[in-house]
Amino acid sequence: MDAHPTRRFIDLSIYLENDVLSDPPPLAPKITYQTHKETVAEFVALLPGTRPEDYPDGEAAAAEWVTLTTHSGTHLDAPYHFHSTMDRKLGGPRPSMTIDQVPLEWCFQPGVKLDFRHLPDGHVVTAAEVQRELERIGHDLRPLEIVVVNTRAGERYGHDDYIHAGAGMGYEATMYLLERGVRLTGTDAWSWDAPFSHTSKKIARTGDKSLIWEGHKAGRDIGYCHLEKLHNLESLPPHGFHISCFPHKIRGASAGWTRAVAIVDDRLS
Repeated sequence: MDAHPTRRFIDLSIYLENDVLSDPPPLAPKITYQTHKETVAEFVALLPGTRPEDYPDGEAAAAEWVTLTTHSGTHLDAPYHFHSTMDRKLGGPRPSMTIDQVPLEWCFQPGVKLDFRHLPDGHVVTAAEVQRELERIGHDLRPLEIVVVNTRAGERYGHDDYIHAGAGMGYEATMYLLERGVRLTGTDAWSWDAPFSHTSKKIARTGDKSLIWEGHKAGRDIGYCHLEKLHNLESLPPHGFHISCFPHKIRGASAGWTRAVAIVDDRLS
C-alpha cells in the first residue's frame, strides 16, 4: 500500500514489442519468446543429473531473447550520441559523456511539460515558442528540471505515420532550456528533432545544411540528455510532478533503455 495517498505514478514509457512499429523497419526490435517447456533442455544442461520429468509439470522457466539497439523503445540518449565532444560553450570542448557516465541526479528531478500538440508535424520549435509556453503555464525554469514536450506524435504511436509525426525542438529552443540549467529533456516523438522526412524536404528546398539534427547538435555547446519515445504525456499537469528515468548501465554506450515514470503529488499540481 502506498504510504502517500496523494501520490500517483504515471507510466511514460512505450512497450518494447514485436507487433507495433516504433522505429523504421531496419531498426525495429525483435523479441523471441521461450515458454516454460521450451527451456527444460537448458535447465537439464545447467543442472547435470536432472531429467525433464524432474521438473514440476514438465516446466522450467519462461525467457526471452531480444535483438535491439540502445535506442529501441523509450530510452535516454547520452551526450555521446549527439557528438564526440560537448560543453564547447562551458569551457570545453571535452569528451562527451556516455550513458554510464550520466549523473544520476539528472535522472530524478521535478518535471515540466510543454504542450506543443497544436503545432504541425515537422514544425521546428523556437526559443520564443518555448518562452510563450512557459508563460502560459506560469512557470520559471529552475536548474536540473526535466522538461518534456508533448507533441502530436504521442497520439500517433501504433500508427504507420508515427515516425513522421510531431513537432521537433530546434537548436535555439534546445539552447534556451540548456542555458537555464536544464540538463535532461524528453519528447513523445521518435526524435527530439523534427522528423527526418520533413527536415530532408526543407533542406532540399532551402539548401540550409544547419538544419541537420540541429536540436541534438546543441549538445556540442552544452552537454545534455534527452528521452525519446515517451508516452502518455497528455496525462501530466504542466508542473508539480517528478520524473524518474534512470537508464540501463551499458558501458561506453550512447543510450540506455529506461522505464520513465512520472510521480505526481496531487497536493502540488
